[in-house]
Amino acid sequence: MALPVTHHTEHAITVAAAARRVFGLIVDVGRWPETFPPTVHVEHVERGDTEERIRIWATANGQVKTWTSRRLLDRERLSVRFRQEVSQPPVAAMGGEWIVEPLSATESRVRLLHDFRAVDDDPEKTEWIRRAIDHNSAAELAALRTAAEQAENRAELVLTFEDTVEFTGDPKAAYAFVDEAGRWPERLPHVARAALAEETPGVQTLEMETRTADGSSHTTSSVRICFPHERIVYKQLVTPALMTAHTGAWLFAEGRITSVHTVVLDEDAVTAVLGPDATVADARRFVRGALGRNSGTTMEHAVAHVRRQRG
Repeated sequence: MALPVTHHTEHAITVAAAARRVFGLIVDVGRWPETFPPTVHVEHVERGDTEERIRIWATANGQVKTWTSRRLLDRERLSVRFRQEVSQPPVAAMGGEWIVEPLSATESRVRLLHDFRAVDDDPEKTEWIRRAIDHNSAAELAALRTAAEQAENRAELVLTFEDTVEFTGDPKAAYAFVDEAGRWPERLPHVARAALAEETPGVQTLEMETRTADGSSHTTSSVRICFPHERIVYKQLVTPALMTAHTGAWLFAEGRITSVHTVVLDEDAVTAVLGPDATVADARRFVRGALGRNSGTTMEHAVAHVRRQRG
């Protein structure tokens, strides 16, 4: 019997930023959803200074995959080795390494290595995996470069906020209201259309057309990861023009619902969207108001739904 074939890939990029700054972004997996386009959500399973286990939800060739990886952090060598503990088909096994090489005090080279095996060594599965690695690695490295090179004004472009609505009743009913987003057009005044799909339990895709305060509308596409009946986290894969990334969460507890948003603003789109004299500060206020208004409306209607169920 032939031994399974292990395939190897390497992708690299040069970044105009210090190596340790770049390495810090690779280590900080909590910021991956707002930094890396393919990453939807990341959670620590175990965490230590040099070794950790993380669970990742990410898109691959248009599909949402999840796996748990063990990571070894070498802070002296500026490398992170990773290995999937249980891979999802068509992947039989996968691992690799991030390596950051200083070129100067203000420039570095990032190499992203992968090794993988396909289920049954099937050539079509092998090609599917290679295509996903090529696409995701290119997207991740480009996004890493942007985040590292924007570090000086990154704090101004990233906006995180939350709103909470308190109520009396069963938080499971409030969770169900948000979970059933396919029914939002009949339940929420700002939602014109919604298409919800859940092929894998707990993993939803949501395409939604939202009405804005000025009467116009925009369409977004999101992946939502559901943890009944405690929280729903999401990432918009298609965002409004003013944002390059938007992640969020709905949190449910006894007596309250909380909506959390993290947005990365597109600095180049500020004047095109808000007018020639608009600033990033104006964009922050606009996004805070628009998103807060919509999520606040959703939470108020969820609370009203709970009250109706109580009779």
